[in-house]
Formats: sequence, C-alpha cells, structure tokens
Amino acid sequence: MSVIRRAQQWGTFAQIWHLYDAKWQDPFQSAKLIARTLKGRHKPIHHPMNKCGDHVVVINSNDIALRGDEWQLRVYFHHNTYHGGASWTKAWELHKKDPTMIMKKAVYSALGNNISRRYAMCCLHVFYDDNIPEDIKGNISNQLRQLKPVPKTLDEISPEEVENFPQIVKLPETYVLR
Repeated sequence: MSVIRRAQQWGTFAQIWHLYDAKWQDPFQSAKLIARTLKGRHKPIHHPMNKCGDHVVVINSNDIALRGDEWQLRVYFHHNTYHGGASWTKAWELHKKDPTMIMKKAVYSALGNNISRRYAMCCLHVFYDDNIPEDIKGNISNQLRQLKPVPKTLDEISPEEVENFPQIVKLPETYVLR
C-alpha cells in the first residue's frame, strides 16, 4: 500500500473532536444531533458494528433551555437496587445538583438501546461552562452548529443599534409617560 493510500485510510477512520455549545438549546433536540455524531452516522463508512464515531465536547450545559414548564413536569427515575429505593427527581432539582446530567441523560436515550451505546458515551464530554481542560481543547478541530440561534441580551445591544432601530409609532412631543 502506498503512503498516500495509507494516509487516506488513516484520515477516513480517524476520530474527530467536535465542539457543541448548548447555551439556550433544547437538550433533547440537541441530543439527536450529538448521538448521530457519536455513532458516526455522518460518515460515509458508517456501519452499525463498526466503531467509527467521533468525540463530542458539549459546553455551557448549565444554560440549557427546556420548553414551557418542563422544568417542573419532567421527572427522572432512579433506583438504587434496594427495596423501596425508587426515587423520582424533577428536572430542576437534577439540574441544580449536577448541571451536566440532563444533557448526558438526553444523549444516552437518543443513542438508542444497543450494545455500542456504552462505547459512544465514552466519547461524550460535557462541561457546565465554557472552561475546557487544555488537553481536550487541543484536540478540538470542528464545531457543530447550534440548532437555534442564541438571541442577544439587552446588555449586548449597543446604543447605536437602539437609536437606528425602526420605530412603529412615533409619539408626539407632548406625550407624557406615567
């Protein structure tokens, strides 16, 4: 095998490290995208019995967004294998204890019920903020696009943008605010 063919084969089967920013993203919709990357379904060489998935580094899992009142309604089940050891934890309580756990559980369920799920979860790295260790940061070479754009906060809008924003109604000079 020539050196060029060998390099092509190494590049084909190499694991790439992807970065995903979970700020203001729905963890269950994001988990589908992350699971696809962890399994390697985005690669042309994908096969269910072949471990060709990539690593995914998720940052800002502390700032995820759940729809409506899912923070109060969604519950997570845990059993410690002892009699009477079943417990149900609400999403906001679980997020308060461990800000990375909801994202991990969402990706775990999105991976499906198969044998390779355990190996795919080893390639998932979730951080509650944007502080990543240097050894992991050095491996990242790609970024996964967020599903929904993150809007600007009021602090990020400059006064020039506020002045240039089109007004729907122009109030008269004699108008008094109460």
